[in-house]
Amino acid sequence: MRTTLMTTVALLFAVSDACAGPYAPPAGQVGSTAIGNTSPLFVEWASGFQDLIRGPQDIANPGGPTATFGTGAEALGFADGNSLHVVSLGDGGQITLSFAHAITNGPGFDFAVFENGFADAFLELAFVEVSSNGIDFARFPAVSLTNTATQIGSFGALDATNLDNLAGKYRGGFGTPFDLGQVAGLVSSVDVGAIGFVRLVDVVGSINPALGTFDSWGHLVNDPYPTAFSSGGFDLDGVGVIYTVPEPAGVALFITAAAICWLFRRRFGRS
Repeated sequence: MRTTLMTTVALLFAVSDACAGPYAPPAGQVGSTAIGNTSPLFVEWASGFQDLIRGPQDIANPGGPTATFGTGAEALGFADGNSLHVVSLGDGGQITLSFAHAITNGPGFDFAVFENGFADAFLELAFVEVSSNGIDFARFPAVSLTNTATQIGSFGALDATNLDNLAGKYRGGFGTPFDLGQVAGLVSSVDVGAIGFVRLVDVVGSINPALGTFDSWGHLVNDPYPTAFSSGGFDLDGVGVIYTVPEPAGVALFITAAAICWLFRRRFGRS
């Protein structure tokens, strides 16, 4: 059993090195957008959750058992990369996270989502949606170029370079980053300058059109399926925030300091 597992892991890493798609490669490779969980870029983490809806362990058996591993609280705070500290969504399951301070659209990436994939090519995916009011959500335009001629099996390998705007693109301990500028204007009631909610929706990776889910281009998203166990589906470790809306007091302090600096320069700059 151990030999089989080690062989599988070796194969996953070998596949991850054979990058073929147009998108960013796995963590640690040149051009990767992965952000480590200890990066100083993160200023806070999700602080609350709601609407945890567990999907079935196998969408082909919707009346069967649902995913049960972890609780919503496991997705809060620092994403420690520990595979035991996650919440599993099951096929098509979802969860909505909230934050102490609204996320805002800054330069580049604004937040990152962490999954617990144990290798660069064993990846379970989810769509990412954001909301200002917790009711109206805009989904990031996800793309999967993974071939759909053959089903990715329960422990099959994916190539990160074929994936864009899908959470879970990177192994555990590395977040998949998202730029709010990419959803600006998609939904009129979603203000990318003040995002209070991030929703994760598990990708059902079946290539059966009656069961699977589709990306923004209308492609079936092929990812490990079935994952018919209690920890099946996307396993959320956490969401780290890079840019937040400043506190009103902080804005006032900045304006006051700027005004004092301007007056000081005006008075003494000519002497």
